[in-house]
Amino acid sequence: MSDSKMPAWANVGLLPLLNVTLAFAVSALVFMFIGIDPVEAAEVMLYGALGYEEGIGYTLFYATNFIFTGLCVALAFSAGLFNIGGEGQAYIGGLGVGLACLALDSALPFWALLPITMVAGMVFGALWALIPGYLQAYRGSHIVITTIMFNFIASSLMVYLMVNVLKLDGQMAPVSRVFEQSAQLPFMHEIMGWFGITIEESPLNLAFIIALLTGFFLWVLLWHTRWGFAIRAMGSNPTAARYGGIDPKKLTVIVMLISGAMAGLVGINEVQGYSGQIKLDFVAGYGFTGIAVALMGRGHPVGIILASILFGLLFQGGAELAFEYPELDRNIVVVVQALVILFCGALEYMLKPYMEKFFAAVSSSKQQTAEA
Repeated sequence: MSDSKMPAWANVGLLPLLNVTLAFAVSALVFMFIGIDPVEAAEVMLYGALGYEEGIGYTLFYATNFIFTGLCVALAFSAGLFNIGGEGQAYIGGLGVGLACLALDSALPFWALLPITMVAGMVFGALWALIPGYLQAYRGSHIVITTIMFNFIASSLMVYLMVNVLKLDGQMAPVSRVFEQSAQLPFMHEIMGWFGITIEESPLNLAFIIALLTGFFLWVLLWHTRWGFAIRAMGSNPTAARYGGIDPKKLTVIVMLISGAMAGLVGINEVQGYSGQIKLDFVAGYGFTGIAVALMGRGHPVGIILASILFGLLFQGGAELAFEYPELDRNIVVVVQALVILFCGALEYMLKPYMEKFFAAVSSSKQQTAEA
C-alpha cells in the first residue's frame, strides 16, 4: 500500500509508538512469567534512568553513542546500502581518537586538540568503511558481508594493538596510558558549573552536544543539499538515478565514507570523554544497536535522537533493575531490548495495513460528510 493512505505524522510518529508499546506489552508478559511484577520493574527502570540527575546523565551518555551509530546506519539506508559495520568503524574511530590524544595531549590545550581528535576519529572510521564501500561499488561484493567481516577484523586488530603495542610495560590490563587531563572532554556537570549551575556527576560530556550537531548536519545534508537529493534518489530508484546523471559507484563510496566517519565519532564520547584512555571492547555493541535505532527513528535525525534516548533508558534502567533484583539475570534486559528491536525492526510494518485501513475509513467518512 502507498504511504499516501496514511498521514506522514502517523507513519513517522504513531506507528513506531505503537510498535514500542507492543514490545513493552510482550516484555511485561515475560516479567510475569519469571515471577516479577512488570509494573514494579517498569518503575525501577524509569527511576534508574530518569528519576535522578546521575541516572539521566548515564541515559544521555549511552544515547550519545546510539545517536552516532544510528546516524551512520541511517545515511547508508538513505542510499539503499545496509552498513552494519558501525561496530568496527566506531572501534577503529576510537583508536584514531586515542592515538591523537596519546601523541598530542602534552603539547596542545583542549580547545586545539578537540578538532584534531574529531578529525582523527572520523578519518579512521571513514577509512574502515572505504574498502567495503569500494568492494560494493566496483567489485560487486555485498556490503552486508564485507562490513560484517570488517567488524571481526577490527576487533582482532584492536586486540593485537592493545596487547602488543599500546599496553604499558609491566601492566597486565590491555589499556593505554591515561591521557593528560587537558586532553579529556569536559563532563556536563563541569560545563554547567561554568555557568553556576550545579548538577550531579555523571559520564555525560561534551560529546552529547557534538552528537546533536551531527544529527543536524545529516538533516541538512540529506534534505537541503544536491548531494542529499542524489543520495535519496539512489536509495529510492538506482536506475532512475543513473539516468538522471548520478554516478552510483562514486556515490556509494562517498556515502560509506561519511557513514563510517559518523560512527568513528563514538570514540570522542567513549575514549576521550569517558575513560580517558584506550580500552578493549569500549564499543559494547553500540554499532549493532544503531541499526535498531535507525529503523525505529525512520532514518530521520529527530527520530534517531528520540530512539537513542529510549535505548539509553533501557541500558541505564536495565542496570538499575539488575541492581534492585540481584536474583534477576541481567540478560532479561537484553530480552527487552531484543523485543524492541524485533517490533521496531523486523515487524515494523506489521500494524501498517490496519492503520492504513483506519485512516482510509476516516478520510472516506469525512469526504461523505462534506458531500452531504
